[in-house]
Amino acid sequence: MTPQAMRRLAARAVEVLVDRIGGLDSANAWDGEFREVLAEQFGGPPPEDGRPAEEVLEQAVRDVLPYAARLDHPRFFGFVPSSPTWPGIVADFLAAGFNINSCTWLVSSGTSQLELVVVDWMRGWIGYPESAGGLLTSGGSAASVEALVAARDAAGHPSQPTVYMSDQSHSALKRAAWITGVRREHTRIVPSDDDFRMDMAELRHQVAEDRAHGLEPVAICANAGTPSTGAIDPLSEMADYCRAEGVWLHVDAAYGGFALVTDHGRERLGGIDKADSVGMDAHKWFFQPYEAGALMVRNARHLEGAFAIGHDVLQDTVWGANHPNFADRGIQLSRMARALKIWMSVQTFGMARFREAVQNGLDLAHRAAEYIESSAMLQLMAPVALGIVCFRVNAVDRGCDEATLERVNREVLARAFWDELAFFSSTSLKGVFSLRLCIVNHTTTWEDVSMTLDRVVQLGEDALAEP
Repeated sequence: MTPQAMRRLAARAVEVLVDRIGGLDSANAWDGEFREVLAEQFGGPPPEDGRPAEEVLEQAVRDVLPYAARLDHPRFFGFVPSSPTWPGIVADFLAAGFNINSCTWLVSSGTSQLELVVVDWMRGWIGYPESAGGLLTSGGSAASVEALVAARDAAGHPSQPTVYMSDQSHSALKRAAWITGVRREHTRIVPSDDDFRMDMAELRHQVAEDRAHGLEPVAICANAGTPSTGAIDPLSEMADYCRAEGVWLHVDAAYGGFALVTDHGRERLGGIDKADSVGMDAHKWFFQPYEAGALMVRNARHLEGAFAIGHDVLQDTVWGANHPNFADRGIQLSRMARALKIWMSVQTFGMARFREAVQNGLDLAHRAAEYIESSAMLQLMAPVALGIVCFRVNAVDRGCDEATLERVNREVLARAFWDELAFFSSTSLKGVFSLRLCIVNHTTTWEDVSMTLDRVVQLGEDALAEP
């Protein structure tokens, strides 16, 4: 392409993105299309001849990209939203344009240095010692695999490993255990208590039972913000227990970890600095575009001990002891330059603004809980630990049974899903259907939250009135 054509295409792309971001508040939080419709538009073999790039871009903007969850919408409360900063978006554009492979120091010294910087920021937020280190990953799934590989390696590759996690843990932890060679029947699911935190008595019992039967506990996985409720396991108690038992403690903080930048978050996540490893996702509560996960390890040597492998074709990339190769710390050789967007965002806005944005989610969640508890139509289903609020329609004067309540709340969710400007999701809390708001967007206001809850009340009244 000519330089002029390249500039025109890029300028149109920027125009589209800026207009999209500016118009989010008046748009739906979700839109989708059925496969049959999209397959008819986009099926068939690849074209033999090309067409104008502007035409291709306009088709993608019109017919492909809108059919998605608008995860950065101020009223998107489903799953765990993501609301990236513009400098972060531009950073990914630059990294793609420079065609960076952040694998080794020789291949990309600049972004390797930025990754060292960003990793050290995270080390400080967790409260880890100077011996700690880590790397940026695609997300919590990859971080979980890498953590359990390091745990297995540190344990000496036992033949009968067991891994323990809560019944509230993310499915990524279970998958990571299976990938790293733990048999499915040796992947232990520990019950949670009434506040959805791991039951320590049951954990101790299961570990003792397994040891008595010749099994070898390798890792215990704690939650620093469960996916369903945001509950935080007893991190300090778990760390002390793991140290006494000689078992690796991994903390899944993919959702909740960046609450550490606030005073409230540091207090709630007390003890996380004692863990052997911590997974965090900057594309969640640190406002970065996908993908921006991280794995931090209390002793950085555990990662290179588990992953570093020499290779003849890469022998030229060894550039002295003080020039680390991030490919030696995890499963990827070819790696995106993920640190650039985090670094550019923090340099642009400063930590005070990030701290304020994270605190906004915490404050709005607690305010939402107060709204729910004061409502005669709504019921709070779990304590609010971080930015997740679980609730349901349950009018105090109706005396509905559980089957009716589930029907009503499913109806509320379905109507909101298709018809409303807000989007929220659901979860199952020990078998009880619950609606769920996850409030982590830096553009979300109390008006967005209260408008959504007001609408749930109205939808709930309508559903309860139905025979």
